[in-house]
Amino acid sequence: MGNKIFVSYKYMDSMVKDIPYKKDEGLTTARHYVDEIQKLMSSTQHIYKGEDDGEDLGTLKDSTIGSKLGDKIFDSSVTIVLISKGMKEEVDEKEQWIPWEISYSLREQSRLGGRSKTNAILSVVIPDEFGDYSYFMTKNQGCNSITYKTGILFQILRDNMFNHRNRNENIRECNGSIIFEGEPSFISIVDWDSFKANVSFYINKAIEIKKRINEYEIVKKIK
Repeated sequence: MGNKIFVSYKYMDSMVKDIPYKKDEGLTTARHYVDEIQKLMSSTQHIYKGEDDGEDLGTLKDSTIGSKLGDKIFDSSVTIVLISKGMKEEVDEKEQWIPWEISYSLREQSRLGGRSKTNAILSVVIPDEFGDYSYFMTKNQGCNSITYKTGILFQILRDNMFNHRNRNENIRECNGSIIFEGEPSFISIVDWDSFKANVSFYINKAIEIKKRINEYEIVKKIK
């Protein structure tokens, strides 16, 4: 049985790798990667629950947008967060949609006729305009590990990464660096190329982590 998937992303972030076969002209944006996710899901049982391309929420009041997005998140069980180079604006994080969507995804919501549980959350890293991931992640071949620059992320993303309650009990050292083994983060991380090669694997991985939610120190509020 498939899962209902909500995707959180910065719509107009153009600091992403070009998709030559995109259907419209102009700069590639994070929105085009959402289109690609929809295509990838068409060959799986998963169901996309985000807004459709051309559904212009930007013309609506914030309260209306929040209601519409809340409805979509409430009806989903997995949230994919697209990490892109220009995802953050130079304004308070409480005034940006991605932190709100993550916070809403993490909370348990009660509504007439039903209650939603905390979503599984997967972060997918999009290559930048140079086709590079190093703005956020660097593979360390000698140590068989990856270094993540979590400082560039929204606080609520950082708070829910490397937040396993026993993360310090499953570590190793390599070339002077501490490396966390296993699944140290409630919000797991995968690069775009790996994700598109095996969509269901990484979605199911996030779901398995969510089943062990009590092992993680979850932060649900925007600071």
